[in-house]
Amino acid sequence: MYFDNIYLYLSYHATERGGDKPFLATPGRPPLMFKDIRGEVWRMHARLTLFGVLPGERVMAQVEKSAEAVVLYLACLAAGAIYIPLNTAYTARELEYFIKDAMPRLFVCRPQDEKKLRELVKSIDETHTALRPGSRGEDERDYRGGITPMVCRSLGDRGDGTLFEHTYGIDYMPSTVNRTPHHAAAILYTSGTTGRPKGAMLTHANLQSNVDALHECWQWKSADVLLHALPLFHVHGLFVALHCAMLGGSTVHLLPKFDVAAVIEALPQSTVMMGVPTFYTRLLADEKFTKDTCADMRLFVAGSAPLREETHRLFEQRTGHRILERYGMTEAGMITSNPYHGERVAGTVGYALPGVEVRVADDENKPKAAGEVGVLQTRGPNVFKGYWQMEEKTTADFTADGWFITGDIATMDDDGRVSIVGRAKDLIISGGYNVYPKEIELAIDALRGVKESAVIGAPHGDFGEGVVAVVVAADDMTAADITRGLTAKLARFKQPKKVFLVDDLPRNAMGKVQKAVLRETYKDCFAD
Repeated sequence: MYFDNIYLYLSYHATERGGDKPFLATPGRPPLMFKDIRGEVWRMHARLTLFGVLPGERVMAQVEKSAEAVVLYLACLAAGAIYIPLNTAYTARELEYFIKDAMPRLFVCRPQDEKKLRELVKSIDETHTALRPGSRGEDERDYRGGITPMVCRSLGDRGDGTLFEHTYGIDYMPSTVNRTPHHAAAILYTSGTTGRPKGAMLTHANLQSNVDALHECWQWKSADVLLHALPLFHVHGLFVALHCAMLGGSTVHLLPKFDVAAVIEALPQSTVMMGVPTFYTRLLADEKFTKDTCADMRLFVAGSAPLREETHRLFEQRTGHRILERYGMTEAGMITSNPYHGERVAGTVGYALPGVEVRVADDENKPKAAGEVGVLQTRGPNVFKGYWQMEEKTTADFTADGWFITGDIATMDDDGRVSIVGRAKDLIISGGYNVYPKEIELAIDALRGVKESAVIGAPHGDFGEGVVAVVVAADDMTAADITRGLTAKLARFKQPKKVFLVDDLPRNAMGKVQKAVLRETYKDCFAD
């Protein structure tokens, strides 16, 4: 059954299957009930309408994880607006790029960021007296005018200047906006190898097809209780976790962040947990995490970064559960998954989801034989419509016959099981977050005294990979100088955990920096 708007689809099933149960149970606060979702969402939808947010316009949010953030997201879907969640760690410099690129009608921020954001938006509006149109497509509406920054507090907060001001006084119910399968529901920014982040446009149809496939593969049940410790600004926490729970009518323990003690306390009342590998290594490091803690759990899912085979093995020894590893990316949601029933092979990411195709190809986009190494490509209803205002980049990342080139290096067995064996373009995945070296290198090279730099990932026991910067700089410059210089320029997860100063970077005969040599040189830098 297809609904024009993903919100209608999710809310219909959530209401039917959720009944009188809590939907979002947040520590220290009354839960948001399934029966109350529609009322909260239409009030926020009405509030967005009063702000002048029209279908196809962008709503950008940099807010803490909360029930309010979920309501805002769902209301944007209902209004036909395009939701753009941003990492709360992004600095003002990074925000400036996103705002100028997407030109949102509304920017929702945290109370402590309001003054900073208003100053930033004012400077952007003053330098862009006629804001450039945000799109060339009929579904993403163009407009000219200032950006409205608003503060996100609580659902019942009617204080001056907040997004929820007078929400409960609204006396009309706006209709959910119809969308076609090609209308964008969200834009999620992913860093690029050039240092310029790309906005991946995900449609209502993309999101519905993906949640349908996951609901089937992971055998979701209404009685499930999801332990949600992921952020709400990327695919894993926002789409995979929340959509599965809503479609299943399942209660969500919405933890503000991952905290070992809080997770251990919530696990006995949960049945499903999704996490990045760092979650599982940290749980295993705590002696209070036992088999009894997981007695009622039926499924642990890992993704967003490679799960070490050792972690997989130790987790099974401790709990009796085999972690289900899956594979996905911003541009396509979930692509493959190890089976719910059947062998979950450590070090592999399983099989293509229902309706999704995958292949391993060579540099000329020709399929390779089983077991051979190549670039993983995919196509299906889950694959995004393209990069926001980057038509050339979109074209370059698709083959002539419609396959999306993931950039990940993989092999595929005779039976279709996929293993990711490496990553193209030197991508670093640290703590589940994608980090592109080029963006960091540009920031380092801009520092006074720096001659050149190379950024790599090195094995890290907690984060999977740690960001390492190898820098050629003036004699009087120290590693601490570089670290301090990046504090206000890059989100914390992008900042190098270690900086090494060298006289020269290793290069090949063509003059290209040999990052493989650097990775080998510094592979043990986090060992102690």
